[in-house]
Amino acid sequence: MPSLFRRKSSDLVDEAVSSVTAEETAERSRGYTPAKGRETPKRPTVGRRPAGPSRPLTKEEERERRRQLRTEAASEFRREGGPRDRGPERLLARNVVDSRRTVGTWFFGGALIVLIGSNAAMPPVVRLVSNVLWGALALGVVVDSVLICRKISRLVRERFPKTDQRMGSLFLYAIMRSITFRRMRAPAPQVKLGDKV
Repeated sequence: MPSLFRRKSSDLVDEAVSSVTAEETAERSRGYTPAKGRETPKRPTVGRRPAGPSRPLTKEEERERRRQLRTEAASEFRREGGPRDRGPERLLARNVVDSRRTVGTWFFGGALIVLIGSNAAMPPVVRLVSNVLWGALALGVVVDSVLICRKISRLVRERFPKTDQRMGSLFLYAIMRSITFRRMRAPAPQVKLGDKV
């Protein structure tokens, strides 16, 4: 009875390790994988990615390259936004906010005036005016936010009746955009003030 664990004879191994001719390589398809023991055909160099720089970059070149990549990424984010800005509902919310003047854009400037005016060193009249201004700004932001949310809700129900977007998240997105200065909004506004959405 032959042994199960014996070695192959050397002539069988020599047959398995025969070299591949150029004609055989040309006849085979591109996705061909050779059998075990055969030489792997060389890959074509056409279509390969070019190799990186032959010499290492200096510190100044590396710093300049990083700065350029950051600038490109920032301009792309300013133009297209990030993952949270994607979707037709978000675009609609941005256009609603960008097509109108909002009280929220004046909120931070007013808050700075209130902060200075409510100082204990100020006369009581100035402190009173700053407190009234603070209340008026807060009330204006709340009223403006409610109006924006109602408009977005109505437009989303009309244009996207089968949306799976959560309305609370969409409202918060629009409110946060409404209290940001127009020039600092990302993605950049695509509609002008007063345009019909």
